[in-house]
Amino acid sequence: MIRLHHCISARSFRPLWMLEELGLHYELVLHDFPPRVHDEAFLAINPLGTVPALLDGEVCMTESAAICQYLAARHPEGGMDVASDEPAYGDYLNLLHFGEATLTFPQTLVLRYGQFEPPERRLPQVVEDYSRWFLSRLRTLEPRLETRRWLCAERFTAADVSVGYALLLASHLGLDERFKPNVRDYWTRLQAREAFQRSLEAQHAAAVAQGISPTAAMEWR
Repeated sequence: MIRLHHCISARSFRPLWMLEELGLHYELVLHDFPPRVHDEAFLAINPLGTVPALLDGEVCMTESAAICQYLAARHPEGGMDVASDEPAYGDYLNLLHFGEATLTFPQTLVLRYGQFEPPERRLPQVVEDYSRWFLSRLRTLEPRLETRRWLCAERFTAADVSVGYALLLASHLGLDERFKPNVRDYWTRLQAREAFQRSLEAQHAAAVAQGISPTAAMEWR
């Protein structure tokens, strides 16, 4: 069975959402954030001490966008992959990695210098600069979503999960108030998906059962 190591609403939410969309059986292991501080034993699984860590037989993966691509390709019956011979393949890969490399990266700096650093080390100008950076990159999706329900291939794919997590993180940071109309509508559609709702419920239930705070770190810092 697949085992996923996860923190509430961290990047590991991407593979959790993928598992729910694909209807796969899995074990969800919750950690307090950040695991490298609170769970030394976890370093034997991922020496970086970060989530996600997904174990599937002999496979161990720790990059959230790569896990999305892996799960979609390994389970093509779920319809979330875009095959290399489809016209939208390049578009799909670009958007899949855009969600992490371009959209999530600046938000990590917003988190660090707005919430995670001690008060005397927080940098409001960095927070605003990288918030604007995120929003300027996000706006590139606005014309695309003018005529599309989902990002590419005329269907919901792993690229939507990757970008969708960046929007979830933005909502925790209050940046969703600055979304453009088409992106805002797209975010509403993503949240309405049954698998998205099941993912939220699964992480909450697992946290309570395993004695982990069900509140996202970006909310209690």
